[in-house]
Amino acid sequence: MRKNFGPKPYTYPQPVFIVATYGENGEPDAMNAAWGGISDDTQISLCLSAGHKTVRNLRERGAFTVSMADAKHVVECDYLGVVSANDEPKKLEIAGFHAVKSDFVDAPLLEELPMALECRVVSYDPATCRLVGEIVNVSADSSILDEAGKIDPEKLDPITFDPVHNTYRRLGDVVGNAFRDGLSLKK
Repeated sequence: MRKNFGPKPYTYPQPVFIVATYGENGEPDAMNAAWGGISDDTQISLCLSAGHKTVRNLRERGAFTVSMADAKHVVECDYLGVVSANDEPKKLEIAGFHAVKSDFVDAPLLEELPMALECRVVSYDPATCRLVGEIVNVSADSSILDEAGKIDPEKLDPITFDPVHNTYRRLGDVVGNAFRDGLSLKK
């Protein structure tokens, strides 16, 4: 038997994204966002309301970065979601994050978060709050790479948002092989 919940934003997993921008004076800013995902091979879509300072910044500068929040920085990443830069302009400093300029877009990378998508703004619709960004680079610190030079999810240790319980969770174990295991059912 199923239980109906009505229309809710319940999907699993929901990545926890840290969206970073530069403001008009070059001051770095970042926010926590969990409603988003890949929408094309080189595009990411996020639902971000227009009142965020980060949204104003990315609309003005045409660029942003999206870092994967990790278990090591749960408190700091959550802080970026519960405190607005409209009220606390030094929130990155308070969180202990350090911004460095991306080589690919006019937006900061956060040194403490080892993986980021570097994006140009494709579109933003204030009516739907939908941001679409073109991914122009993915950068990863060598500390999260495996022996083959690929991103190792266990080393990255990304967190996901549980919208039902308002908690953050780690990703789990490998349970199968994509684009391979299903072939066993093919006739």
